[in-house]
Amino acid sequence: MFESLSEKLQNTLKRLRGKGRLTENDINEALRDVRVALLEADVNFKVARDFINKIKEKALGNDILESLTPGQQVVKIVYDELVEMIGGTQSKLMVSSKLPTILMLVGLQGAGKTTATGKLANYLRKNGKKPLLVACDVYRPAAIEQLHVVGRQLGIPVFDMGQASPVEIAKQGIAVALSQGRDTVLLDTAGRLHIDDEMMQELVQIKTAVRPHEILLLVDAMTGQDAVNVAASFSEQVGIDGIILTKMDGDTRGGAALSIKAVTGKPIKFISAGEKLDTLEPFYPDRLAQRILGMGDVLTLIEKAQENVDLEQAKTMEAKMRRNELDLDDFLKNMQQIKKMGPISQLMKMIPGMPDIKEEDIDQSGMKRMEAIIQSMTLEERRKPEILNASRRRRIASGSGTRVQDVNKMLKDFEETKKMMKQMTKMDKKGKPNRNSRNPFGNIKF
Repeated sequence: MFESLSEKLQNTLKRLRGKGRLTENDINEALRDVRVALLEADVNFKVARDFINKIKEKALGNDILESLTPGQQVVKIVYDELVEMIGGTQSKLMVSSKLPTILMLVGLQGAGKTTATGKLANYLRKNGKKPLLVACDVYRPAAIEQLHVVGRQLGIPVFDMGQASPVEIAKQGIAVALSQGRDTVLLDTAGRLHIDDEMMQELVQIKTAVRPHEILLLVDAMTGQDAVNVAASFSEQVGIDGIILTKMDGDTRGGAALSIKAVTGKPIKFISAGEKLDTLEPFYPDRLAQRILGMGDVLTLIEKAQENVDLEQAKTMEAKMRRNELDLDDFLKNMQQIKKMGPISQLMKMIPGMPDIKEEDIDQSGMKRMEAIIQSMTLEERRKPEILNASRRRRIASGSGTRVQDVNKMLKDFEETKKMMKQMTKMDKKGKPNRNSRNPFGNIKF
């Protein structure tokens, strides 16, 4: 979503960093490019104007222009202001000291509200909570059944009363949560295709009846500036405490995410990028700013690894790497764990200094082919690749739907990887490469 904006901002700031001294004209020219990039990304024009004015005021100070690294300091100013514009610090969910904590989810129909309700419940459960889903949308066909389907997939209970009053359903749902020892209630309320007085009045009635601790607005990030207008309307008429941005994996411009906090004053608390029920993640303004400016996002990468990588398996694999005993079975498990962490292109962007690689530049079919080849081997063959003679290779090729040449190439690539890892483990105690070993990355091109 931010690829175009990110590319333009990085190119502009790169030009600044490349200059030994900066003049006022250099900064003005760069800020014009930044302003155009923001407007093209569908950032609200008032937000873009204020953003540029703040940067200009700080960047034109004598201490910046006369410093030894003016370009770097301007980049820091841009980063700091970008973080501030999109939220400043992470805004966490409120947790009530008196159980249950009541979360009311609102939004327009089509924003993915029911699915996002399930995603939030899944996130809370992973963090030690015991949520209950309450079906308050009695108008949309199959809305109640959809919530039950989501609940069954997650193993989280769902409460409904059919076509009863949404206010009564919400009240009874909270009573059921108390009786079942559930510490969090998520109210999935009705949406409309557009904002109307009837919908808003019903939401106000539910709010008055159950006094939710948090009202979270679901906003479709792909709707651009209309998402900001929707957020402003809900904030004014119902009152919201935070925003969940869905469809952040879309290919549209990402200006809504950058504008929404500045326009509404309400923080983005979660973002969702993907259809799966485990794709909701807390929103960190500083991490998004780092990604946009090409600084990487190591903390998120570490969190993804901790969540998806088996620690014991990783320790075992590290020990085998040090002994140069890595086999094809380990290779397969490693690939599968990396796939769980998300698209490789997104993971690469989280590593500072890595080149900008798009998903279409990655040979997905090659990875699938490699996986199919290894899965067509017996366990003994995976652990002892040296026994793979010509007849075995023909059988593996036939079983994986590939050619013998593909099997040969995969085995050759595996041996090269083992050699590279062997070189990487030849490090002295200070962490420097062994003088007798060649650079293991010498032949790799990104």
